[in-house]
Amino acid sequence: MASVKPRPGDLIEIFRLGYEHWAIYVGNGYVVHLGAQGSNSGGSAASVTLLLTEKAIVKKELLCDVAGKNEYRVNNKHDDEYQPLPPRKIIQRAEELVGQEMPYKLTSKNCEHFVNDLRYGVPRSDQVSDAVMAAGIAGVGLAAIGLIGVMLSRNKRQKQ
Repeated sequence: MASVKPRPGDLIEIFRLGYEHWAIYVGNGYVVHLGAQGSNSGGSAASVTLLLTEKAIVKKELLCDVAGKNEYRVNNKHDDEYQPLPPRKIIQRAEELVGQEMPYKLTSKNCEHFVNDLRYGVPRSDQVSDAVMAAGIAGVGLAAIGLIGVMLSRNKRQKQ
């Protein structure tokens, strides 16, 4: 459960196993979020379906149903960087999309992109940015280890 009560237009971060799901609070206990067609509100099966079909449905559901047993919190983390749209506008934009099929791509059109676009008019996903950064750091680290290995091997051959 959230320690801060959500207000209309707030971003809701739901902590699932291995990733965060995102929704936008529209009031009266409801959120709008991207979900898999024909599936229940959350969980791993819905996530796999989204990845396989590359299509999502914009859903309006109770926050308690979407979160299930997962912890969640209000997380308007980009308010210092971007001016949020007025709550009325955020809710209007979100509710106009309910029921529509949307393209879904983990790297460019995921649930975090969706809610940030609704709140700020900027589709961005820090999960994707963080994963790309981690992969880049890991790649650089592996390359450095490889280079050191080559240099040590070459040095060893020169001494023989």
